[in-house]
Amino acid sequence: MLHGRTTLSKFLIEQLRGSPDSNALAALLVDVAAAIKTISAVAAKGALGGGNQESLETVNVQGETQKPLDVLTNEIILRHCDWGGLVASMASEEMEGPFEIPAEYARGRLLLLFDPLDGSANIDLNVAIGTIFSVLVHQGDAAPRVGDFLQPGNRQIAAGYAIYGPSTVLVLSVGRGTHGFTLDREIGNFVLTHPDLRVPEETSEFAINTSNERFWEPPMQRYVQECKAGKTGPRGRDFNMRWFAAMVAEVHRILIRGGVFMYPRDNKDPKKAGRLRLLYEANPMAMLIEQAGGAASTGRARLLDQQPDSLHQRIGVVLGSRREVERIEHYHCVFDAGTDKPFTSPLFNERSLFRPEARA
Repeated sequence: MLHGRTTLSKFLIEQLRGSPDSNALAALLVDVAAAIKTISAVAAKGALGGGNQESLETVNVQGETQKPLDVLTNEIILRHCDWGGLVASMASEEMEGPFEIPAEYARGRLLLLFDPLDGSANIDLNVAIGTIFSVLVHQGDAAPRVGDFLQPGNRQIAAGYAIYGPSTVLVLSVGRGTHGFTLDREIGNFVLTHPDLRVPEETSEFAINTSNERFWEPPMQRYVQECKAGKTGPRGRDFNMRWFAAMVAEVHRILIRGGVFMYPRDNKDPKKAGRLRLLYEANPMAMLIEQAGGAASTGRARLLDQQPDSLHQRIGVVLGSRREVERIEHYHCVFDAGTDKPFTSPLFNERSLFRPEARA
């Protein structure tokens, strides 16, 4: 592994040596990092930058309220990445369809998908927000269409997020582990500070918006009720609940200290299979979690194996510490099979293969 004060550029040279599209991918990720630096500077201005002016709010193509900073950050990423001849096209939460590379610029082979400002409802509260991105390879020579973006997450060649908190941290995977870089503002570079992040297999911490509990499917209700029951319940131990209302903050916490994050499918809006977008939220986060030894699921199947059917497709998400994700999948499995029963499965009982004392 790399030693010393490793910058993002040096890291990418080492990680991508000999890989297909290595030069283009490294250059694109450097461009994305430059966009993240710009967004970090803009976000840090807070109200001084006009980012909390409610009168400037608009509605995006998905019918959601946009903050001024949503629009600005989307433009920042487009302008950092459209000119270098690296991308064939880009797609974003804030745009209805793919972005067409201007005619005066060369077109590359990579597809960049992104959520420019995750957790934007937190802007006025001065709580952590972030940027999420995913990179795919365009499989043709013609200008990309929507269908070219509809690739399962297991075909991502890179994924990452930035979190804008007390420090700006970029977390990245190019398929060889998950690694964190902190922005050193004195030198203007991202420096490797969290190499080879690992998600603990077991946890006593979960994150979910319990205000939606009445809309959840029974397997999810069962799981959360058992966690809330603590030592007096079937799990035999106490759990802590967290909820930041920003996926980047939830995933960052899991990568640093473990946990499980859930935004499950529910019946609140039957027309939507979930809340989070598959292509530019769920898939990149799933890649990061899996590369760090965790698991990511719809609740019933591996997230990265899901075939997208639309650019802004939504999906249920369960990700984090492997044992908890497996437990939640098990609860959905027995529910779907009609064999759901009290806490008696030999895989999950108090002295199961999934308990530390049983593996000692």
